[in-house]
Amino acid sequence: MDAAEQDLLAETLRKTMTAASGAALDSALADLGWAELLTEVPDTAVPLTFGLLGETGAHAPLLNDVLLHAAGRPLGGTLPLPYAGGAWVVWERTDETGATLDGNPPPHAAPLDGDLPLRGVPDGDPVRLAAGRRALGWWLVGTGRAMLGLARAHVLDRTQFGRPLASFQAVRHRLAETLVALDGAEATLVAAEDDLGSLLAKAAAGQAALTAARHCQQVLGGIGFTAEHTLHRHIRRALVLDGLLGSARELTREAGALLREAREAPRLVQL
Repeated sequence: MDAAEQDLLAETLRKTMTAASGAALDSALADLGWAELLTEVPDTAVPLTFGLLGETGAHAPLLNDVLLHAAGRPLGGTLPLPYAGGAWVVWERTDETGATLDGNPPPHAAPLDGDLPLRGVPDGDPVRLAAGRRALGWWLVGTGRAMLGLARAHVLDRTQFGRPLASFQAVRHRLAETLVALDGAEATLVAAEDDLGSLLAKAAAGQAALTAARHCQQVLGGIGFTAEHTLHRHIRRALVLDGLLGSARELTREAGALLREAREAPRLVQL
């Protein structure tokens, strides 16, 4: 897929995600050939699709497909996903948020972001998580960039004490730190190839999204706390995505334990 084709695909996906979310988006992406893209050009399809999910604020149960494809299983189903704190969830392919189809209450992630159809389950079978962690990493980076865009637009439009908000050094530092964190997380995602690299990339992306949430909330001030502003939706989404397949804090600890056990640090990027 050349650059022109990627641009056309990105524009098509962006329009689709702007118009639909949840089960409707899942169906629309299936019609656009999501399954073929995932199986034939995953290195292009996953970063582009999941990054745009973050930027647009839409959601779809595509994480299931990424993990099913990595396991060599048919796409279109669901499977239990580990969640922070030792919990397990299923990301349903419906719009029934907080469903309790098996009598299990939804995890704390469900009320945190009520748009997501997450259902708590007792446990699940271990599967290879590397591909799913990279996909979530791209989603988290996209969400972080959406928050950064909102904060940047705010400081360019508003004035305080007769000066543009963007002229204050403290504001500029917060936005600069956010941008550095997001760019750094994206670099780790591009370099991630194995289990450890994917684990670290997801941890970096989760931490970058949380950094974006903290700084952009401060920059937006009181307006960022209101339900009418879009920021709070991205913050809630980032908190849930960080918890899926291991939070940044848990994955950092896991990486440390792996390195301590191996007694060496492998080279993750060939410079």
